[in-house]
Amino acid sequence: MNINFTLISQAVAFSIFVWFTVKFVWPPLLRAIEERQKQIADGLAAGERGKKELELASQRSSEVLKEAKQRATEIIAQSEKRATEIVEEAKENAKIEGDRILTAAKAEIEHEMFRAKEALRQQIADLALAGATKILRREVNAKVHADLLASIQKELK
Repeated sequence: MNINFTLISQAVAFSIFVWFTVKFVWPPLLRAIEERQKQIADGLAAGERGKKELELASQRSSEVLKEAKQRATEIIAQSEKRATEIVEEAKENAKIEGDRILTAAKAEIEHEMFRAKEALRQQIADLALAGATKILRREVNAKVHADLLASIQKELK
């Protein structure tokens, strides 16, 4: 066997193998590699988009949380203000009711005092009349004493 022929035949076989590989095997491999590179690039881009969206969502959630805390603070302040108003209204209503009760009690007391004075006047008049009756029974001039007792009774009223 000739070494040159073997070398040349191996070179030709290798060239045919390279040509076959470049023509039929290499394009599907390149397409698969390119598709894989595209998938990896799309995945990285999606990861970056997801990361940005996560940052935006985090910012939005912190803003919403701040707004919620602010709103909660406002609601608490409003409820405290309303509670204070309700307490003040209750105090005012209690004061008005107390004044009304006090006025009614004073009027009742004045009415009772007036009735007591009238009862006392009547008792004094009765006593004076009884005393005058006893005096008139002893005295001869009953008319003078009756006039005197009537004038006394008018003065007491």
